[in-house]
Amino acid sequence: MKIDLIKTLKYIDKDLELYGWIDVRRDHGKLIFFDLRDRSGKVQLVVTPNDPDLHKIAETLRPEWVVKISGKVVKRPDAMKNLDEPTGEIEIKVSKIEVLTQAKTPPFELSTDGYEIGEEVRMQYRYLDLRRPRLKKNLIERARVIKFIRDFLAERDFIEVETPILSKSTPEGARDYLVPSRLHQGNFYALPQSPQQYKQLLMVAGIEKYFQIARCFRDEDTRGDRQPEFTQFDLEMSFVQRDDILSLTEDLYLAIAKKLYPNKKLTLTDDGKIPRMTHKEAMEKYSSDKPDIRKDKNDPDELAFLFVLDFPAFEWKETEKRWDSTHHPFTKPQVKDTQDFWQKFKSEPGDMLADQYDFVLNGYEIGGGSIRIHDPELLKAVFEALGNNKEDIEKQFGHMFEAFSYGVPPHGGIAPGIDRLVMILMNEPNIREVIAFPKTGDGRDLMMRAPSAVDKKQLDEIGIEIKKK
Repeated sequence: MKIDLIKTLKYIDKDLELYGWIDVRRDHGKLIFFDLRDRSGKVQLVVTPNDPDLHKIAETLRPEWVVKISGKVVKRPDAMKNLDEPTGEIEIKVSKIEVLTQAKTPPFELSTDGYEIGEEVRMQYRYLDLRRPRLKKNLIERARVIKFIRDFLAERDFIEVETPILSKSTPEGARDYLVPSRLHQGNFYALPQSPQQYKQLLMVAGIEKYFQIARCFRDEDTRGDRQPEFTQFDLEMSFVQRDDILSLTEDLYLAIAKKLYPNKKLTLTDDGKIPRMTHKEAMEKYSSDKPDIRKDKNDPDELAFLFVLDFPAFEWKETEKRWDSTHHPFTKPQVKDTQDFWQKFKSEPGDMLADQYDFVLNGYEIGGGSIRIHDPELLKAVFEALGNNKEDIEKQFGHMFEAFSYGVPPHGGIAPGIDRLVMILMNEPNIREVIAFPKTGDGRDLMMRAPSAVDKKQLDEIGIEIKKK
């Protein structure tokens, strides 16, 4: 089995077989030095002129070639030690070199952090870009955060459930990505904007404590820090109130910060809690519903979490001349019952508050959630108030009302984003730096050259004809 190069320190005076990429090569007279790199780090190798054939092979090595090396781990002379490197006290005296694959010269420098390189060329050659230590570290930290979330919730009896990617198109705010059906021509699946309906149906099913690391898809207009697909940590609980969800979220995220990033400074209340603020207070004090409450905004290692509560239930859509949900139609308005809802909606719809909350970090919205409507009559009333006729409600959401007719518990949840959280933890300027294979702001995958045209035969099989503008 391959040994990680970072672990070669454990094998002083031992003969090893090592694998990796040539990082740099340096010729010092008759001695040839080169650094071998793998996922874990790198180690220095030295070739002496004692073996002419080996020396000739070493002279041909170039950066990014993939090689297999045999050699002995030895301590460097004191004057040659590099204490700034994890393996700087040792080197490998090479006895054999096997070139596994050669490599072209990369289109950009891989030894830097990459910020100076144009993003489009970095995304085109992302498999090379990911070789740089900064991006590799970002992916490692992302994996650590996700594992921590999973372990934390598993210890608290949450069940991780995967929900479908191919689903039904329903109005949820953004445009759906549509997937045509070959077997049912003229009909379409939709990729989920979130698992919203599925996680509520899991509450109907009696799961009670659900989570997943969910892929979400939204066909939104171009924006610099927006991705067509993203990852969120999705959570739903039954028989809970708002404070139950916020307290669990607080415990989880403070644990992430304290245990995984102990060098970060936390901005908390005097009793060590995440501050809470109403939407009205945030707008009046900061003119923002996601205020940055750091004490020192120039300190990149300060984490200022914040819960923003009591959002308006509805907002006026001027272009459509109608009221719409601020969050989504399943969010519970702060009303007693259906009668109370209609009285308040007909008099002052803009003043009605919702059991909705946002989760903010350093001025970024990193998540949002709500207590859901579990009363079918109130849910129908909300849909009707938003301008939907009964036929459309039944067509688009009949499956939900049917499910709710079999007994649904009070429930609620939250869905913080993974990409944005890791971006902030790693002090990165945008979420593309913490996603393995991101897309451009206008949704293109420059590496795979997608979206792309497809063969006419494929279109014929699904009954689709392209209408060009």
